[in-house]
Amino acid sequence: MAELYEIRANYDRETIVMYQAYSSQIADPALKQQRFVAPFSFNRMTWIKPSFLWLMHRSNWGKKSGQNRILAVHIIRTGWEKALSLGVLTSPEKSVYASGAEWEYEFKAAHVHIQWDTERSQRGAALPYFSVQVGLSRHIIREFVDDWIVKIEDLTPLVFKLNQMRKTGGQSLKRHLPAEKQYSVSSELGRRLMIHS
Repeated sequence: MAELYEIRANYDRETIVMYQAYSSQIADPALKQQRFVAPFSFNRMTWIKPSFLWLMHRSNWGKKSGQNRILAVHIIRTGWEKALSLGVLTSPEKSVYASGAEWEYEFKAAHVHIQWDTERSQRGAALPYFSVQVGLSRHIIREFVDDWIVKIEDLTPLVFKLNQMRKTGGQSLKRHLPAEKQYSVSSELGRRLMIHS
């Protein structure tokens, strides 16, 4: 059983995989250049998510308009950990902030937002624990694109195949899904972000 708040991700010693859903207009040049280029926006927050099934729920398995291409974005772990270290929660959790005013001050100044969302099963059902998503503001997006990205993969064909399997049979998709395991963080960072390391 997963902890209520923990990061679960597909990672190795140097890189970690984030999942994002885009239109073909953004996905095709990103795949060709192996980095995000126009019409990708560098002026608005972009959200990166290490949970494959949460993104499947969010994008309706690549069926939502503007989210029909599913990308696996491999980034360096030092970049991911920098984002976490700069992150401020999207809600004024009493276990982290002394007051709502303290949270509001930090949140307004934050370059990175950390949000916890209910994790999902392969059927889309809510699970009794949370999954993290990390919002990168325009202040740090260039660094994400230019310095953190190692590789971008197109998972769209796999997603469509998995969705067909999910719809037609009772079989578990588990062995076909990206392997995600607990990602540990320092105790200080864990306290600030409610993450159990």
